Amino acid sequence: MKQFFVYCIILSLIVSCSQEKKPNVLFIISDDLTASAVSSYENKACYTPNIDQLASEGIRYTKAYTQYPVCGPSRASLMSGYYPNATKTYGYVSGRENIGPNRKTWSQLFKENGYYTARVSKIFHMGVPIDIETGSNGTDDEASWTERFNSQGPEWKAIGDAELVQNNPDGTIERKGGNVMTIVKADGDDLVHSDGKTAEKAIELIKKHKNEPFFLAVGFVRPHVPFVAPKSYFEPYPFEDITMPKKVENDWDDIPKRGINYVTSLNGEMSLEQEKKAVAAYYASVSYMDAQVGKVLQTLKDEKLEDNTIVIFTSDHGFHLGEHDFWMKVSLHEESVRVPLIIKVPGKTPQVCHSFVELLDLYPTVAELAGLKYSKHIQGKSLVKTINQPKHSVRDMAFSVSQGGKSFLLRNHKWAYIQYNEDASEGIELFDMEDDPKQYTNLANNTEYTETVAYFKEQLKKKLKQLRRNDLGFEYP
Repeated sequence: MKQFFVYCIILSLIVSCSQEKKPNVLFIISDDLTASAVSSYENKACYTPNIDQLASEGIRYTKAYTQYPVCGPSRASLMSGYYPNATKTYGYVSGRENIGPNRKTWSQLFKENGYYTARVSKIFHMGVPIDIETGSNGTDDEASWTERFNSQGPEWKAIGDAELVQNNPDGTIERKGGNVMTIVKADGDDLVHSDGKTAEKAIELIKKHKNEPFFLAVGFVRPHVPFVAPKSYFEPYPFEDITMPKKVENDWDDIPKRGINYVTSLNGEMSLEQEKKAVAAYYASVSYMDAQVGKVLQTLKDEKLEDNTIVIFTSDHGFHLGEHDFWMKVSLHEESVRVPLIIKVPGKTPQVCHSFVELLDLYPTVAELAGLKYSKHIQGKSLVKTINQPKHSVRDMAFSVSQGGKSFLLRNHKWAYIQYNEDASEGIELFDMEDDPKQYTNLANNTEYTETVAYFKEQLKKKLKQLRRNDLGFEYP
């Protein structure tokens, strides 16, 4: 009997070790959040204490780049692990239409490996504000989730003081729907709006599924326009105190026509006061979103799940806040393509990593951390080595595309190279990011840099050829 008892103990230990608990994954993504608006990066004017706290506990990547500075194609890329130019996914879609039924998305891989997978609000594309107003799924990918939840909110129709600061030069229009800069200092508390509801649902799901492995994707829609948040979040940001980016005379003279962003202070008919109000409202929206992030992260602590949960925070792309008189995204300039990225892995020392990384690198990184096998064909690169060795270099340069996959960015430590069309027929931009980090002087047409331009043209040709090969080694049409 004694021998049998000892045998049972040994067997139970063997079973316990073989059934080591799978790590949870909490993936938080903001919408239109530029790295330059996060105070743990370089903007001390905007308050993001909860994101900053996460940054102090995890790996903060200083050179993380979107693959496409528009919501739909960026999200399709990071969730599928393929570049937009590989799958021809450039629109407001999930990407499933082009990647096909056999390639597994990031969350689908976890789902098929025994994880409860859920998304709350916007992970694949949703139209903001329209899909948030109606509470619809947008162009979500149903196969990626065990369950999915939407967070309906009033958006630009929220009760409160409103002001339209775009294409409203005489100030007669109070508010307007759609993808425009309407500001609403809303009545009521956090739960009136989509992001407050998203945090509440995420908290509920963490508590409900804490005893099983989960992959929880939490999508906050702020600071995407309209700039809507409870009034209290506006109080730290009086517009009179906002310092706008430096305005350079004839700033656009050396930028190709395709490089002038689709929303500018000029075509938006914005006064300096309206510009300042837009930035202040953006910061208020960021602070509101940050508060919701804090609620979700606090729940992990309260439920004692921190020691077994990988946490990722990022944004789908950046956002212009008046640099070069540009607003919103789409542009391949720095503020539009660079994003915050923080990865917290239990038991790992907080670090800062300066390697170039890309959003589609998240797929293989977290899959590897969770011990899951993933397709060798996905185009992201694992960042796991940087978690132990932050000086490890993952990429020599970052690659982004825009404007239907016909505008390209190659960005290394020294240079930002932008090319419009594969044959460069609509112009080139070249910026010295060490001497000119705000990108005021385009050097592409300066004969001193002919060799540099030729180098990047050749690198771009190689990159595009590489990306267009499908899983069997043949080029995509």
